[in-house]
Amino acid sequence: ESAEIGARSAIIVSAGFSERGDAGRSHLQDEIKDFALRSGVRVCGPNCLGVANVKSGIWPSPTPPDANLKPGPIALVSHSGASAFGPLMTRAIEMGIGYSYIISTGNEADLESSDFIRYLLEEPDIRVIACFIEGFKDGRKFLEVARMALERDKRIVLIKVGRSEVGSKAALSHTAALTGSDAVHDAAFKQYGVIRTDDYDDLLQTAHLMAYSPPPFKDGVVVVSHSGGVNSLIADHLGQAGLNLPPLTEGAKEGLNSILGGVGWASNPADVTGFASRDEFSEILTLLEQEPDAGALVVATAGKASQADQVIDLKKRSAKPIIFLSTGGDGVAEGLARLKEAHIPLFYSPQGLAKGLRGFFDYHRQRAWIERADTATNGAHKGAQVRPQLPEGSLTLTEYEAKELLSRWGIPAAQEIRAYSLEEAIEASSTIGFPLALKLESPRILHKTEAAVIRLNVQDVEQLRIAYGEIVANGLKHSPESKGSPVLVQEMVTGGTEVIVGLSQDPHFGPILLFGLGGIFVEVFNDVAMRVCPITEPEAGEMVQEIRGAKLLQGFRGRPKGDIDALIDVLLAVSDMAGDLAHRQPELDINPLMVLPKGQGVKAVDALVTLGR
Repeated sequence: ESAEIGARSAIIVSAGFSERGDAGRSHLQDEIKDFALRSGVRVCGPNCLGVANVKSGIWPSPTPPDANLKPGPIALVSHSGASAFGPLMTRAIEMGIGYSYIISTGNEADLESSDFIRYLLEEPDIRVIACFIEGFKDGRKFLEVARMALERDKRIVLIKVGRSEVGSKAALSHTAALTGSDAVHDAAFKQYGVIRTDDYDDLLQTAHLMAYSPPPFKDGVVVVSHSGGVNSLIADHLGQAGLNLPPLTEGAKEGLNSILGGVGWASNPADVTGFASRDEFSEILTLLEQEPDAGALVVATAGKASQADQVIDLKKRSAKPIIFLSTGGDGVAEGLARLKEAHIPLFYSPQGLAKGLRGFFDYHRQRAWIERADTATNGAHKGAQVRPQLPEGSLTLTEYEAKELLSRWGIPAAQEIRAYSLEEAIEASSTIGFPLALKLESPRILHKTEAAVIRLNVQDVEQLRIAYGEIVANGLKHSPESKGSPVLVQEMVTGGTEVIVGLSQDPHFGPILLFGLGGIFVEVFNDVAMRVCPITEPEAGEMVQEIRGAKLLQGFRGRPKGDIDALIDVLLAVSDMAGDLAHRQPELDINPLMVLPKGQGVKAVDALVTLGR
C-alpha cells in the first residue's frame, strides 16, 4: 500500500526473519527482497532500529532522540541496532562526539551497509564513517566502496565481529590453512585503508582522532608527561604497535633542560614532572611540537583546566595532530570537558592510544600511495588474458601439471623429467646431472614429506637406484592407488631462500594472494603477508618487505641478496592467473619457491594447484 501511494523507501523494524535461522522465516525475508526489486522501494531492515538524521533532526527510529547528542562529522553504520542506539550513542555523548547520521541496517534484505557507506561518501561534511559490522553480504562490493572512500579521504573505522573456522581445505594446502577468514579480513582492511578496532571505545576514540586531526607530516610520535612511569608504559605500547618515537634534537633538549633546571628528563618521551602544572608547560609544549620528526604530539597528564587550556591554545597554533591521554585524578572534569568541546582527541589508556595512533598512521600511509590504489582499480594484468584449455570439473593437478600451468604465466620451475621406470630415471639423470631430487608424483599423495616419497641430494646412480626403490615402496604403503605413478627426477636447486607463494579463494573477497617464508615451517611461524587480488607492483613489493623473514632476502649476515625483482614478478603473475582463471577459482601453493641470488631469478621447486568447476 505504501508503494502504491508513492513511497520510495521503507524501514522495517520488526524482527523474526532470517536472524532466527528458520527456513520459513528466511523465505519471508526473501519476499521483502523480491518486493524491493519489483517495486523500487528501497528497504532498510528488517530487524533494525531505523535511522537518525541527527544534523537535520529527523529521527525515524523507535529509539527516542537524546537532546545531548550533537551533530558532528562522524556517521555511524551498524548491523546492530542495539549497539547503534545503545552504547555507541551513549558513549558518544559522554565523549563529546557528534554524529551526522546513525544508521541501523539489521538483516539487510535489500540495502546493505556498503550502500549506506556509498551514500555517505557524497556528504561533504562527513569526515569519518564508523561501522559495526557482523558480516558482509558482498565483500567485493565493500572493498570497492572502501577504495572510493580512500580516494576521497573519507576514513572508514570499524568493528568487525565474528570468527569462522578454516574449512576442510586446510588439510590440502598450506595456503588454505593460513588464510583463515579473520586474517583475510585484517589483510583486506589494511590494503584498502580501513581501520579495524576492537570495541566500542576503540571505535569512537579512533573515529574522533581521524575526524579532527590533520594528516601527519612525519611518522614520529613525541610524548610529554608529568611521570616517568606513565612515559614508560606509553612507550611500551607505542613500541609494540610499531610506532616511531624519534629522539629529540639537541636544541629541544637544551630548551627543556633550561626549563626543568636539573629535574625530569629531556627525552622522548619527555618527563617534565611538576612543570606540567605550571605556566612553563605551554613553552614545553611548543618546543616539542616544533620537533621536525614529530608527526603527532601526545600530551599525557591528568587533564586539569589549566593544562587543557594550554593544550587547546597549542592546537589553535599547530598544523600537527595534538592528542591528549588523561591519566585521571581529582578535579579534572572541567578540563576534560574543555578538551572535548575543543575536539582534542582524548584517550584514557596507553593501549587505546597506541591502537588509535597505529590506525591513524596506517590510514595516512595508504593515502600517500593513492596512485597505487588507482592503478590497482584498473587491474594489474600486464598482458592479454590467458585461457588455457583445462579439463572440466573440480580437480587437483599433479606437481608436473601444476608447474606446466604456471609456466603459462612465466613462472619458472626447476628442470625435471617424469620417469615411469628405474631405467627412465637413470636416463633422466644423465640429462639433468647430479645432484638430484626424486619425488613420487601421485594425486593421492599431497604432502610428500609426510609420506616419505621424496629424496634430496641424490649424488650418483647407485644412490638413485636405492632412492627410487624406497619412494615407490613408501608410496604404495601410504596409498596403494599410487601404483604406476611416475617419479619426478628434478635438479637440486641450492643457494637460495625458500619462500611460499599461495592463492586461496575467500567466500567474501575472492582470490587472496599469500607470501611468506617457505618449506615445512610456514605454518609453524605463520610469518605471511596477504592481499586481495588483483595487486599492483608496489603492493607486491610491500608484501615482500612486510614479513619478519624479509631480512633473509636482503642479504642477512653474509647471505647473498635475493632476486627480489624476480620474486615480485611471480607475485604479480599469480595475481594475473587468479584473474585469468577466475571462472575456475584456482587455489595454489608454490612451496618452496627458491629465490636465488640477485640476477639469477627464482625457481618453483614444488607446486600444488586445484581448480573448481
